[in-house]
Amino acid sequence: MPYNVYIHIPFCKSKCNYCSFVSFTALELKKEYLNALSGEIKNVYRGEKLNTLYFGGGTPSILTPQEFSGIIKLFQINSDAEITAELNPENITYEYLEKLKQTGINRLSFGCQTFDDKILKLIGRRHTSQDVKNTLLYAEKAGFENINLDFIYGLPQQTIEDFKNDLSIASSLNIKHISLYGLKIEKNCYFYNNLPENLPDGDTQADMYLKAIEIMNKGEFEHYEISNFARKGFESKHNLNYWNNNTYYGFGAAAHGYSNDVRYSNTSNLKEYILNPISNKNTHKLTVQEQLEEEIFLGFRKMTGINIEKINKKFNIDFRQKYAKILDKYLSYQYLSETNEGFKLTDNGILVSNIILADFLE
Repeated sequence: MPYNVYIHIPFCKSKCNYCSFVSFTALELKKEYLNALSGEIKNVYRGEKLNTLYFGGGTPSILTPQEFSGIIKLFQINSDAEITAELNPENITYEYLEKLKQTGINRLSFGCQTFDDKILKLIGRRHTSQDVKNTLLYAEKAGFENINLDFIYGLPQQTIEDFKNDLSIASSLNIKHISLYGLKIEKNCYFYNNLPENLPDGDTQADMYLKAIEIMNKGEFEHYEISNFARKGFESKHNLNYWNNNTYYGFGAAAHGYSNDVRYSNTSNLKEYILNPISNKNTHKLTVQEQLEEEIFLGFRKMTGINIEKINKKFNIDFRQKYAKILDKYLSYQYLSETNEGFKLTDNGILVSNIILADFLE
């Protein structure tokens, strides 16, 4: 049974130049969308007491506190549940955050991306570095303790020193979690057809990532997942649920879910979703082999790695024997290391993780 929910709010005031996520500027459709979303939840949700609830986007902060509250009230929620909302730092006021706190939301995730105002403008962000700092002060005053900042590295004109400066500023702020993502220019984003100048190459991105691990490990943040760092006790419960390969509901246009060995996704066509939020789902029932491969793939995202005893029991296999050649190969390259419970990627292994994980697929 799913005890975790992801809700997609697919609206943005404008599209960032690097963004290929499913989002729309058609804010006039917000009310119709929320009605459809409510209908989907009432039809699909089975009343489980939730451990986590996550509002992603898009820009969930285009919702009013009252609209957030209306959605949250559709669920049964444990008293210690983690309820996260992604927010953009633009035009966020103390009054907004004070009312947001009253809805039950207890974790905020702000899209900072960088503290360099020149680069922020270049990538199409609507906020400044000072907006982020002001918003964090408002959030603290409103009573929020569990706060994440998202950063992107490998941005146009960004140097390793620029990125180190971002991390230095972030570490000095009263936040509990930092997420770092390498820039990927994919189809459906402005940069795909309008490649910016002075874009750091893959080697520079890799150097930025390794430098981030080095810097963060010296401080109070623990590197607990490939892209994520947290102060002790503030790891993202919602995302850990994904990486532990557990079930979850996905509600909203383009949302994904996982239940009863079935992966499903909603239509990414906004008007199609609004007209019929229930039936426009793509589904795929995983074979046992696919379940095993996902267990490995997701488990290796965690810095603790995979627990082979659990995998052996769950899938009735001998992991060491089944994957002996692959394990020996990458242990010898020092891309994998052995733990008390199984195996994990090394820092250099993370850089070539796609190649390593592909070897585990049949």
